[in-house]
Amino acid sequence: MKAIFVAGTDTNVGKTIVTGLLAMCLIENGYSVVTQKWVQTGQKKKGGFGKYSSSMAPYSFKFASSPHLAARLEGRHIRKDKIKRCFRYLSANFDVVIVEGTGGLLVPLNSNTLLIDVIKELNIPVLLVIENRLGAINQALLSIEALRARRIKILGMIFNNISNNTDKRILKDNPNIINKLTGIKILGILPYVKL
Repeated sequence: MKAIFVAGTDTNVGKTIVTGLLAMCLIENGYSVVTQKWVQTGQKKKGGFGKYSSSMAPYSFKFASSPHLAARLEGRHIRKDKIKRCFRYLSANFDVVIVEGTGGLLVPLNSNTLLIDVIKELNIPVLLVIENRLGAINQALLSIEALRARRIKILGMIFNNISNNTDKRILKDNPNIINKLTGIKILGILPYVKL
């Protein structure tokens, strides 16, 4: 597998943690791995990653919002051709590219393009990260329906227990019912960790 797209059912569901853990696992197994985030919003300063820096983060904006709005506020336009070019460059130089999504699958990059459109055009299989909480079932099923409607391969689901305030019966039932309704494999459940 040359690439994996780590998608979330929403913003702040744990995509970054899953991306990092997945990259670490693959590196420990001998693969050359790079992570990429097509659009980063809420970015105060640019990080440095050497010669691959501009391809790892093709677009970066200060305002934490949907990509289309963050770009518009800075008088810029997100172009999918640039994203695809950066992705292909990294794919040619690494065994695996792990792309972290921005928000959910249907966020607009501009007035004509949704994030999921670029995933489809690049034919990247998706790992879906779901915040395990009340409301997770609906968000997960809608995300899965959007992926299936576009015939995008779903590798599996990871549930993230971000809060310790959700009833344990809900936390246990969510993965089970979503798996039963969709047949998509549960690849893991991340435990709640107090920071």
